[in-house]
Amino acid sequence: MTDEHHHRPDHAALDTGPRLAPLPEDGWDRSARELLAPVPRDADGRPANIFTTLVRHPGLFRYFLPFGTHLLRDGRLADRTRELLILRTACLTRARYEWGRHVPLARAAGVTDEEIGRVGAGPDAQGWSPADARLLRAADELHRDARLSAATWSALAADHDEAQLIEITMLVGQYHMVAFFLNSAGTPLEPGYAAEALLPSAGTGGPDAPEGAHGHV
Repeated sequence: MTDEHHHRPDHAALDTGPRLAPLPEDGWDRSARELLAPVPRDADGRPANIFTTLVRHPGLFRYFLPFGTHLLRDGRLADRTRELLILRTACLTRARYEWGRHVPLARAAGVTDEEIGRVGAGPDAQGWSPADARLLRAADELHRDARLSAATWSALAADHDEAQLIEITMLVGQYHMVAFFLNSAGTPLEPGYAAEALLPSAGTGGPDAPEGAHGHV
């Protein structure tokens, strides 16, 4: 494999705004209002920009939301496990929006600020428990190779059942898909979450892209 496969370049600062803007409320038709009705609101009373952008494709939104909600709210993985996998995936995919929205969720799940600050350094950084290092390594392998190695699968199987092993791969895959959409659409991170700067990540080939890349995602 080439270095290009292992080290994805950071996004160049070419875009100054979203390619697909969140749909403003005065543009919601009956279908959009129906689809957005169950979506949680932020403190300002609005749905998150990911939802008001994705609702531009109502047919996809209708099936995306239950699957994503199941993984986030009703899955078999512990909250801390889920959020470590998502944060590492956000680092690897350079998904500013995904990172910014999930840092508060990670804190609520018991991930400390020191641990959040270490996610970018990857599974070999000093300080991780063996269990946490296995999770980060799983995210790295899925990102790089699209599969878990035999050693990582075996290590995870020591403390995860079959359903949880399936969910680990599906969760990381889901948040890759979300990152592809967010980064490509340039979905802007809401101001209340913008303080959570995306960390440089070992494995992406360099420091974070300059502010402004892909609509501040």
